[in-house]
This record gives sequence, C-alpha cells and structure tokens, in this order.
Amino acid sequence: MRISLSYQDVPPFEIPDSNLMACLEPRALEPSRPAAELAEEALDHPIGSPPVEEFVSAQTHVLVLVDDITRQTPAWALLPAVFRRLDARGCGPERTKILIASGTHSRMSEREVEKKLGREIPRQYPVFIHHWRQEENLIDLGTTRDGTPVRLNRLLGEADVVIGVGQIVPHRVMGYTGGATIVQPGVSGPAVTGYTHWMSALYPGREILGIAENPVRLEVEEIARKAGLRFIVNVVMDAHARVVHVVAGDPVAAHRQGAEYSQAIYGVAQPRLADIVIAESYPADYDLWQAAKGIYSAELSVREGGVVVLVTPCPHGV
Repeated sequence: MRISLSYQDVPPFEIPDSNLMACLEPRALEPSRPAAELAEEALDHPIGSPPVEEFVSAQTHVLVLVDDITRQTPAWALLPAVFRRLDARGCGPERTKILIASGTHSRMSEREVEKKLGREIPRQYPVFIHHWRQEENLIDLGTTRDGTPVRLNRLLGEADVVIGVGQIVPHRVMGYTGGATIVQPGVSGPAVTGYTHWMSALYPGREILGIAENPVRLEVEEIARKAGLRFIVNVVMDAHARVVHVVAGDPVAAHRQGAEYSQAIYGVAQPRLADIVIAESYPADYDLWQAAKGIYSAELSVREGGVVVLVTPCPHGV
C-alpha cells in the first residue's frame, strides 16, 4: 500500500500489504457551521453554569486566558462572541484583560499573537503573555490537598472572573487538554508545572492519555478552582484542524462533555499491538516537546520491544 504523510517534503512510500496492519488516523468531519456560530450557540447554552453575562457587571474585572500558538484554537473566531456578552453588561475593554497562557513554552512573537487573536482584538484589549520564569509576576495561593504548591500569574489575583479559551484533544499528561489546563500549566509557575508533569510520569500512558478523569486532571482542576476559573469556551477540532464542536460553561462539566466529542474523533480501534509504528505528529509539530505527542500515541499501539518511527519537522528546534 502506498502511504502519504501530512508533510509535503516526506515522499510517499510503499508498505507491503502483508506487513500493514492498519492505517489509523482521527476522523475527518465536515463542520456544520463556522466556528464563530458554534461559539455563539455554546454560549447561549452553557453546560453546568449560568450564561457568562449573568455573573458579570460594569464593576467586574475579567481576565480571559487564551492558549498559545502551539495550539490551533482559533481564538480570533471565538472571542468576539464572549466580548459581546461582556460588553452588553458594561464590562468592556477597560475592565477586561487577555492573558496568553503559554505555560513553559517559548515566548510568542507579535506576529504569532496576531495569528492567534486576529488583528483587531489586540488593538482593543490589553494583551499580556505569561512568563513562567518571572517569579515576581507570580502570586502564592497555598497548596492543594495533596501538597502541590500553587503559584500562578499575578493577573489572576486582580480578576473577579476568569474565563478560559482553549482546545480539547487527548494529552499524555492531563488526559485531555482544555478546561483547567488553561491555568495549569497555562499560567503557572515552574514548581507546580513540574509537580503535575512528574505526577503523570508515575502512571502508564494508557492510564492517562485519553482518560478524561484521572489523578493528574483532578489535581489540575483543584488548582484551577483556587485560581478562580469560572467559565470555559473550548473547541473540538477534527483531523484537518477544523472546529466541529464548541462547549462552554463550567470548567469541569463542560470539559467532560467536550472530551466525549474529542474521544469520538481521536479514539481508534486497533486489532492488536504492532511490531513497528510509523507516527507523524501533525499538527503538533512546533518543536520536539509538542511533537512528542506522536510518540505518546504510538506507545499505546506498539508491542513491548517494538519500534516507533516519529516523523515530524520541528521547525522551532528539538
């Protein structure tokens, strides 16, 4: 069988049919409507929460957390629907800030910020980028019940309402991205991020990846509650990075429902473990840290002692 990967500079190659067990990939779905319309509908029917306009007023300070350029979330298409609702309650740009939740990733350039937010939003709203190494910009919120130190971006302490915007996709550390992960690791200090990532390493990949409710996720959700995360707007995207579903509402309840949609797209059936797995990391190929997602998925598919071949460009280095 002739195999073609997502990267144009990788030529197609042949695998004998007798050696090929399966070609596994996420489902490609045709979006029913543009992402902006799906966001409007989700905001009109929030899950486990009142509509966002019911808990803000002209006296409310709002902080909107947005994932960074390593995620394909089209924040530029989602945020206008959120801001219209805030504006209707008198909570405009003078009382609303945007914080790019970059975790421990590289600092985004102005061009990347524009790609994420669009051209107009940064002109209207103050935009900040989280810097995890700048300890002076972190505040101490104590510890979780398990003793995890909670040091987060100081802007969280200045906000009355915190809203998170992100994407839900299977993830080796958190089970799924989205929901509370906009806070941890999104706007956290290095100690708490190190703790949750090492915590995940204590479990086999099959006990975390694609499992919506796992020990790491529950710890992260406790951290997000301490941070005041009140509401989320999360997208589910298909194999071609098209928004096919949007959930909004409570950071836990809405996320759980979104994870079910994500599972329906990214969960695949494999008849048995393979001797060799060729895995591409698209679209998670910004750098090796992101591209490792291809390895984590392959880990679930290959037999003990088998071989994994990761195909990824890593334009921003290894």
